[in-house]
Amino acid sequence: MGIKHIEIILWLSMLGLVFTCDQKKSIDGGAEQIAQVGTSKDEVIVYEQFDDMAFRFEHENDTTYVINFWATWCKPCVEELPYFDQLFKEYSDQKVKIVLVSLDFPKQIDSKLIPFITKHKILPEVVVLKDPDANAWIDRVSEDWDGAIPITLIYNRNRRLFLSGELDDYEGLKDKVESLVSK
Repeated sequence: MGIKHIEIILWLSMLGLVFTCDQKKSIDGGAEQIAQVGTSKDEVIVYEQFDDMAFRFEHENDTTYVINFWATWCKPCVEELPYFDQLFKEYSDQKVKIVLVSLDFPKQIDSKLIPFITKHKILPEVVVLKDPDANAWIDRVSEDWDGAIPITLIYNRNRRLFLSGELDDYEGLKDKVESLVSK
């Protein structure tokens, strides 16, 4: 699929979200439209290839990005998801963007992932990466990543932190984020 087709699909998806959204505070403090999480596959962006989502690791603005790789079949991943919900709530009025990158099996997006998101009312944005050639893109996320999940990448224009393995607690995650937000 060409870039133009992807842009059109993304634009149409965003247009559809505007009509099915709740008002919430954005990271800029203004109002933005956020979809009711997990009600349909259309509300979760699915990336076929890592290159399609590579831009998410290249922002150089005044926002701090928290990107977590996880899957519903990964027990430690699921156990730490409440930390990201809490982070989302606590930093909703600041320039912090949280993205949960699901590595769930493509055939289970509709049958397992979407119901999981709905049931647990996951607040941060959830995207799916279907690219099966992990060896080609893992190092692009971090050279320190061995491929195991969960992992969390926290970055801004000045600094990158790579957190391998399950997070110990919310306070540890918050401390790492805070160390970048304040810089």
